[in-house]
Order: sequence, then structure tokens, then C-alpha cells
Amino acid sequence: MVTTFGILTCHLYRDVLKIEAVDQWCLRKLLGIKWYYHVRNDEVRRTTGQPRLSVIVQARRLSLFGHIARMPDETDARSIITASPSKNWRRPPGRPRNTRMKTIQQDLRSNNLSLDEPITVAQNRPLWRLMSAFGAMHP
Repeated sequence: MVTTFGILTCHLYRDVLKIEAVDQWCLRKLLGIKWYYHVRNDEVRRTTGQPRLSVIVQARRLSLFGHIARMPDETDARSIITASPSKNWRRPPGRPRNTRMKTIQQDLRSNNLSLDEPITVAQNRPLWRLMSAFGAMHP
């Protein structure tokens, strides 16, 4: 579970690919599948019934966002998520361009869910739980 805790902050696609590769390697080691057996990755996933690690992380990230979005407006976590920088502010060189809200919107788009304002939908807890778990159920 340490892997899923640390990956919640991962934004870059190449990092996700590396984590997927390590996850696949671990499954193959657990099943005793050697490289020369020529077993496809989707067959390994089907055998274990394990969803991809990125799908699990995506569902947890959406679940955490829903929890923060339902907090009162005065809460520090809520104000950090909903804050937007001023018009003349520029991101320092070398910092990631993706914000937390952009990541949430990308997660929603990858699940074929397009929401202009995910904070308002997150107020409906049963609906948000269904939406955040949708990715883990349908990889």
C-alpha cells in the first residue's frame, strides 16, 4: 500500500508508465511467469483479476478529492484545492504544469465523465462514490 500512497501525487504520464511496469513485473514474479513463456500482460491481469495500479490510484484520488470538496469552505484543504492564482502569476521554472484540479479533470475525462465543475457534483456523496469507483470497476 505504500506504492498507492506515494503515487497519489504522481502527475506525469511517464511516471505512471514506470509504475505500471513495476506492478506488472511484481504480478509476473508472484505467478512465477518467466519472460520466455511469452505470456501477454492482459492475460496476466485476467488470471489475477487485478486491475491496473493506475486505475486504483485514480479511483482513490477522486475519492480523496470528493472528501475534500465536501469539507466546509473555511478548511485549509478546501481553500487550497479551490484557490486559483492571480492573473499575473507565473509558475516558477521547473515546476509541474498540472494542477490538482487539472489532474482531477483528466481522471474524469479518462472515465468518460465530463464535468465542468466537479466540486458541485462531489457534494452529492453517493453519486461521487459511484463515479470515483467507476474507473476501478471498468479498467
